[in-house]
Amino acid sequence: MVIDLHNHSYYSDGVLSPTEVVRLAKKQNCDVFALTDHDTIDGLAEASLEANKLNLEFVFGTEISAMWNNMTIHILGLKINPNNKALQAGLKKHQQLREIRSEKIARSLGGAGIIGAMEKTKALSKTGMITRIHFAQMLIQEGICKDMKSVFRRFLAGKKPGGVGVKWAQFDEVIGWIRVAGGVAVLAHPFRYRMAHTKVKRMMSDLAVNGCGGIEVVTATSSADEIRLTSQWASELGLLASSGSDYHGWSNQRIQMGCLQDLPNFEQAIWRNWTWQNY
Repeated sequence: MVIDLHNHSYYSDGVLSPTEVVRLAKKQNCDVFALTDHDTIDGLAEASLEANKLNLEFVFGTEISAMWNNMTIHILGLKINPNNKALQAGLKKHQQLREIRSEKIARSLGGAGIIGAMEKTKALSKTGMITRIHFAQMLIQEGICKDMKSVFRRFLAGKKPGGVGVKWAQFDEVIGWIRVAGGVAVLAHPFRYRMAHTKVKRMMSDLAVNGCGGIEVVTATSSADEIRLTSQWASELGLLASSGSDYHGWSNQRIQMGCLQDLPNFEQAIWRNWTWQNY
């Protein structure tokens, strides 16, 4: 089976509409697919309708920013009920924080001589949400940076122009939103946070103790060693294993939906005991 439980549409920082993302999932021979836009569930209804037409097993999801040890991490909520009021309220708070951050980033980039940053960035977004990826793509499009790596090296991180921090909800609160909405919380891409292996495992342990149900063992960019280590730690901590490409669709991002390595231990798979029920 081809299972991809981490994908984005233009309701956050992806390129395609929810309908187009689902059609691509079908084209890529996905058997099970999740839409997990950042801090929003706005695209789920549209995606679900198209998935039903195409007879594709669809998982309602979202990817929520959270604070752990004073740093930002991302927690997927899979098989959530998007009608849950507590989840909706939490996501609304984060959307407001994103609006404030985008205004600060635009002002900061303006101070660095990048004129019209907000207007140029808004032109890349098909919905109201402006993310750092939109600013990054704008800087590349304007010829100011050549790629994503240079964008975050020169802008948008730390004390660089555009490096605006956000105090998201704490990780245990975010896990609570997901669980009260009937979903399972999954730590996304654990090796993307640029920390030592001992710290990664400590983060996983803290999340597990506070109700996190799984970890993304396989991503589109995972190395064999990362997959092996994450699978091992998941077993030790009693966490289930998930698999997702983190597909966005930007032309300068080479990730392909559904192109994922196998889980080392299928017994860990988060979807093994799922029943498919859309809300």
